[in-house]
Amino acid sequence: MNHPAILASVRKPLPAGLLHALQALLEDRCSIALAVREHHGRDESSYDPMPPEAVVFAQSTAEVAEIVRLCHAHEVPVIPYGAGSSLEGHILALHGGVTIDLSQMNKMVAVHAEDLTATVQAGVTRKQLNTEIRDTGLFFPIDPGADASLGGMAATRASGTNAVRYGTMRENVMALTVVTADGRIIRTGSRAKKSSAGYDLTRVFVGSEGTLGIITEVTVKLYPLPEAISAAVCSFPDNADAVNTVIQTIQMGVPIARVEFLDANGVRAINAHDKLNLPVKPLLLFEFHGTEHGVKEQAELVQEIAAANGAGDFEWATRPEDRSRLWAARHNAYFALLQLRPGSRSISTDCCVPISRLAECISETQIDCENHGITYSIIGHVGDGNFHVLMLVDPDSPDEIAVAESINQRMVTRAIAMDGTCTGEHGVGIHKMGFLIEEHGADAIHMMRMLKHAFDPKNILNPGKIIAWDEVEE
Repeated sequence: MNHPAILASVRKPLPAGLLHALQALLEDRCSIALAVREHHGRDESSYDPMPPEAVVFAQSTAEVAEIVRLCHAHEVPVIPYGAGSSLEGHILALHGGVTIDLSQMNKMVAVHAEDLTATVQAGVTRKQLNTEIRDTGLFFPIDPGADASLGGMAATRASGTNAVRYGTMRENVMALTVVTADGRIIRTGSRAKKSSAGYDLTRVFVGSEGTLGIITEVTVKLYPLPEAISAAVCSFPDNADAVNTVIQTIQMGVPIARVEFLDANGVRAINAHDKLNLPVKPLLLFEFHGTEHGVKEQAELVQEIAAANGAGDFEWATRPEDRSRLWAARHNAYFALLQLRPGSRSISTDCCVPISRLAECISETQIDCENHGITYSIIGHVGDGNFHVLMLVDPDSPDEIAVAESINQRMVTRAIAMDGTCTGEHGVGIHKMGFLIEEHGADAIHMMRMLKHAFDPKNILNPGKIIAWDEVEE
């Protein structure tokens, strides 16, 4: 389901001298096999694969730097690759080039439990990190659903189900090791809790989606495991009642750890996929962290708020295995929804609005989907105003794709008009590029173009994402 602009992308063959140099450096960790290239030219977006000309598997920052130096000398695009779980076409090789797979850079560099920090190579996944530190009494809370790599999560400024309590990658990355476009290695930030020393380069690279530098190491914050954890689900008569419960809970200052929303279509899908028996109604899934007393107090207050909004009884999941089953079902919602229409593809999109406008934005989006007869589900991390719309379309039907994209256009325009954003966590990639001027204004986009040009004057770092190079002013 490629956009015409993607089909028109210029792809250049790999220079023989570059390929020979990469093979000499990496030996069998440099591949031009079609299957390997195709695997690295697709993500979870609705776009068709766009494979690179070669895939290399780096094992150290020094190797990444040498690979980038070679590509810089030949002016060949470089696309960093983590777990391939992005949703907006971030890793598609629009102009060919070389994909650097960082998954073999999966070592723990250092854990400083006393300082509540860990430094890891970019290929370490969030589940791996939590497994490695489980004996310290600490955990890393950012949970985007997929078992994404920490480097990829930093590059896309990921968040997820715990963001309402613990924040996003923006708040939880303390320092980075980054390879620049010409192959230099720089270190941004430190393990100190604060700093006033110069420009905050860490925040420049967090969320840059591989367009300004390649992240090879990440230092993140850790948190003490809560003394008590409980989860509960409750159903509501309609979407607005569920979302208003969330709004009132947040406005009351209840420190919930997670609160997830699924509409009736989403509940129907996970019931079938995960063999659950939840009422097919809009649903909220809560999780509470704290002391035994604190968790009980939080839950009682939220129950009162939910009851006032017409909720059914809370169903509690206090055992770890029950909580895991519920959260696994929530994380499987994307794949569960696809089964509602076999053979379809999902156009998945997200936006984020101030919490006070959330019910309105979701309601208008729901009406838009219903009016156009599209199979859809609205789900989201509504505790921070972020929701997702998954629209199932026939990949061979230009009309259905156009309808879904028009709904996305109106949803994003609506969110921006509410002082929100075109993406709360998916990132820009290819799919959201057209909304940046509407959200930020022409002058701000001009500054972004200048930044890209200064950091990557040859435009080799993940070209065609976030900012179109033909719009960068010399």
